[in-house]
Order: sequence, then C-alpha cells, then structure tokens
Amino acid sequence: MEIALIQSDLIWENPKANREQFEKKIDAIDKMLDLIVLPEMFSTGFTMNPSKVAETMDGETVSWVVSLAKRRKTAVTGSLVIEENGHFYNRMLFVFPDGSITKYDKKHLFSLAKEHEVFTSGNEKVIVEYKEWKICLQICYDLRFPVFSRNVENYDLLIYVASWPKPRINAWDILLKARAVENLCYVVGVNRVGTDGSQLEYTGHSQIIDYLGNYAAEPFEDDGIRIISLDKQAMLDTRNRLNFLNDKDAFEILVS
Repeated sequence: MEIALIQSDLIWENPKANREQFEKKIDAIDKMLDLIVLPEMFSTGFTMNPSKVAETMDGETVSWVVSLAKRRKTAVTGSLVIEENGHFYNRMLFVFPDGSITKYDKKHLFSLAKEHEVFTSGNEKVIVEYKEWKICLQICYDLRFPVFSRNVENYDLLIYVASWPKPRINAWDILLKARAVENLCYVVGVNRVGTDGSQLEYTGHSQIIDYLGNYAAEPFEDDGIRIISLDKQAMLDTRNRLNFLNDKDAFEILVS
C-alpha cells in the first residue's frame, strides 16, 4: 500500500484556507497513491469552539474530501469538526476512491483541554476494509488507551491522526511504537506542525512503524510529505511465525 503522510501547519479555524493549502500540497504529488492521511481537525486546528467552525456531513469540507478522493483515485482520511443531531463530534472520515465514507467518532476526549465538555464521545471501534487491508481508525488521545485499540480483529494497519503538542512529543513517539509492537501491525501516526490559536506549539513527528517496532518512515518535523510503501505479506509472515497474538487476553470493552 502506497501511503502519503501530509504533515502541515494549520490555519486557525479557517476551513477554506486549510482546504486550499492541502489541495496544493496533494496536487504536487506526481505519483499514484492508495491512501492520503491528514492530521486531526485538519480543517481548523484543534479547536474547542465547535459552534464556530462545525460543518455537517453535507458541508463543504466533506464534499471537498470526497471530490479529492475521486479525482486522485485514492482513499483519504483525517478528522474534522462535525455537527449532527445537536451534538459536536471530532470525527475521522475514511473516504474511499468512489466517494463512499466510513466514519469514526473520537472515543477518548481530551479532558485536559475540556474536549469532553463541548464534544460528544464516540462509542464504537471502527475497522475499515480497503484493498485487502483491515485498518483501525483512531484519533490522538486514543493513543494513551491500549485496551481500546487491542488487535482482536486481526487488523493490519492502525492509524492515529493527531494534534499532539511539542511538550509531550516523547510520549507520542513511545506510544506509537508500543501500539505497533503489542498489536503486530503497522502503525501510522500523522501530527501537525506550527502554533495554534491557543499558542500551543507542534513539532510533527509524523511516522510509520512496522510490526516489530522499526521505523518504516522516521519521525520528521518539517511542513512536508512522506510517501511510503507498506508490505502486508511481510507483516503476515512475521505474525504467523511469531504467533504472539494467539496468546492475547480475552476481554470485553464496556462503553460508558
């Protein structure tokens, strides 16, 4: 699978400007891709002002992602602020090349930033099937809760889109590696760079880690793009040889 990680500064609470800058970056890619990964709240930055920036599933940003996926003949994923039935969600979209959409609403809301006071938590773990890959969708703070992401579905790829600030970036690096090793899968983490409207600084460290904890794409800090090809068969061969997942604990997640 050919994956593009789009690590970018974000223009605070300005969906139109962010759509335009991402379109320019993506249009500069001159090769065919299977998947494009954008950061958390890629159209606004990590804002706690959902009433100011929220869109609907029929809104301009969702329509833009659908158009992009169709035009580039690739899947696109990332999260944005969605209003639905009187609630605000930090919603991750996985848009297929035909324009169809699978959605994941962030389960673990970041209470330190009072995200839980303005957004509604999701209650479902979401696995996408795409090009014979099983892909688990996760958002930022979910990374700190390994039970929720435990690989009981035999997924192949775990994706985290994030707005993970500089002071805690070491935890980001460590936890992404832990998730890859414990779940014997590839892990993609896409973070942003720059400074947001709350004056939080971000240094990126978007990366891809393989099923043994090795870097397939090392963390980087510039506003830029990395394109990496992932080998599913190599992962499956390793998984079959080591069989660690066969010894995993059985458990049930109770959603509060």
